[in-house]
Amino acid sequence: VPCLHFEACYYQPLAWCLANGYVRFEGGAQGEHKMARGLLPVATHSAHWLRDARFAAAVADFLAAEGAGIGDYVDELRERNPFKSS
Repeated sequence: VPCLHFEACYYQPLAWCLANGYVRFEGGAQGEHKMARGLLPVATHSAHWLRDARFAAAVADFLAAEGAGIGDYVDELRERNPFKSS
């Protein structure tokens, strides 16, 4: 089926939201390619539990460092907002 991913993940859910009076549609995490479809970046959160304390510490260190970079990236994407603000 041509464009099945976009039909199932964006077009039909968005049409349903509009038909049912919803004013917000969240297209999920990730980056700038979603802006081309009219979806603005939003911060998302996740939780992680790892049994091995050494591995958990390594992941925690990475997530702490990544968090600052992601914040800057989201700010940069928001500056490129294609919609007019009111």
